[in-house]
Amino acid sequence: MTIVAARVDERMIHGQVAMVWTNTVGANRLMVVNDAVVRDDMAIQGLKIARPAGKKLAISSVAKAIENLQNGKFAADQVFVITRNIPDMAKLIDVPITSFNVGNLSEKPGSKKIKPSVALTADDIAMIRRLLKQGITITAQMVPNESKTSIATFIDKVE
Repeated sequence: MTIVAARVDERMIHGQVAMVWTNTVGANRLMVVNDAVVRDDMAIQGLKIARPAGKKLAISSVAKAIENLQNGKFAADQVFVITRNIPDMAKLIDVPITSFNVGNLSEKPGSKKIKPSVALTADDIAMIRRLLKQGITITAQMVPNESKTSIATFIDKVE
């Protein structure tokens, strides 16, 4: 199993992920990881509908995703991991995930907009800084042809 890409995007699977990102990174399996989504039948149906034709889909809790990735369940696949938030991605780092992209996180109470499509809470920023210190590469890109700028550059501008 190869994790070909990892992305934080609260919309999970949508047009850009389904059509542009999945093809750009060469994934044949999308793995959506979020504890709330696995208990939401309507969200699961929506993700199944949004799945690109010809691509496999796994929808997992964080714990199940870690188990499946570590035990080689998807050994034959090129996996694109998608989480809904920074904390979920941080829990997957030991899988290992050595880099990820933050694509879309909308504004919430107490968050700071670091770029048009990304707003982070103080907890998100602290978690990102910790991961960067561990050597994880984190970019903030909406689409693949946008520059692969470190998310630290954007955070530093608002702090």
